[in-house]
Amino acid sequence: MNDVVDFPPTKKTRVKRLPKRGHYDRATVHAILDAGVLAHVGYVIDGEPYVTPTSFWRHEDRVYWHGSSASRMLRTIEGGSPVCFTVSHFDGFVLARSGFHHSINYRAVMAFGLARKVADDREKLKALEDFSERLFPGRWAELRPVNKQELKATTVLVMDLKECSAKIRTGPPVDDEEDYALPIWAGVLPVRMVTGEPIDDKRNLPGVKRPTNLNPRIW
Repeated sequence: MNDVVDFPPTKKTRVKRLPKRGHYDRATVHAILDAGVLAHVGYVIDGEPYVTPTSFWRHEDRVYWHGSSASRMLRTIEGGSPVCFTVSHFDGFVLARSGFHHSINYRAVMAFGLARKVADDREKLKALEDFSERLFPGRWAELRPVNKQELKATTVLVMDLKECSAKIRTGPPVDDEEDYALPIWAGVLPVRMVTGEPIDDKRNLPGVKRPTNLNPRIW
């Protein structure tokens, strides 16, 4: 575990199972969030639990996500419903010499809090610009400006990162000592997310060039 503690662990965020995998420092939490595109937001409506996947972005110690203003999830959360916000990365299959010790390598962040609606239109527009620029730098300036109806139809939520922690598993399998003498292959099968070759829209105007920053990349 990293000895730096920027987010003091609470009853909800303290890593209890294999605590050495827990991290409470800002650098680790931010790095895991910034490497992600998809979050899962957990909340309760009328006593029933729901988890909704959504794209997100981070600015300083805040996370943002957005959606339709008609979304029941967003309307519930902006009303003060507690949220569990998680982001995870699957980094590899860990194959041990026994089924019991098989595992996966991963990085994950879990955060708890109350989200608020970004009400100011200028703040909302800047947040959406940050989202676009995070994924595709320079894209925002190329786009048609957002109109009033689109801005009205979009809700942006923000949640402060105060109660959160990270959990990470890396490295090879950990077998029972006697099993290392067995003639069984063990190791790690890495997994990564990559973008493919861009596919042009058939309705692109003649002469419109593909942006140069869309080359395949590893997330």
